[in-house]
Amino acid sequence: MENNNKLRIAIPLIVLLSGLVFYQYGIVKVRNDVAELREREAIKLKTLGKYTNLISEKPSLEKKLLSLKNERKNDETKLVDGQTISIAAGTLLDAVKAVITGKGGSISSERVGKAEDLGKFKVINISIESVLPDARALSDILYSIETRTPYLVVKELDSRVRNYREPRELMVKFDLEAITGAK
Repeated sequence: MENNNKLRIAIPLIVLLSGLVFYQYGIVKVRNDVAELREREAIKLKTLGKYTNLISEKPSLEKKLLSLKNERKNDETKLVDGQTISIAAGTLLDAVKAVITGKGGSISSERVGKAEDLGKFKVINISIESVLPDARALSDILYSIETRTPYLVVKELDSRVRNYREPRELMVKFDLEAITGAK
């Protein structure tokens, strides 16, 4: 009888414990797996939505890229061209000499200074001594230098009358700067 009593208690207890184990490792695990799959699906749908938005923005991004490229090209025209600093300095000297000789002046000396760092750009310094026919030529030269592209800056200007008895010709020393992207 005692075994029978124990058996009556043990069988329902075994069934109950088996049910709990089946519930814990079967049903709960399946629910967790389903929830995880739904979460992954939601993340993938969200990512797909982002990709769809990016693809729909592609034409506007291409227009923006094109405008930025054009803006960069326009900004590069404001810099002195040259693959190296020496070539850029030579280009700058040629441009300034052309302006001076175009206004009737003559060059007596020219010198390239040491380039200075300005972030990823370099500042080129040149110095030119010239003889100009009159003050009007000096005014025209300064206007041409200051308003041209690439941008040139007159850092220092020293002008003197060549002959005080006939104050017509001027001896002028220009110290100029320009920015280049050369390395």
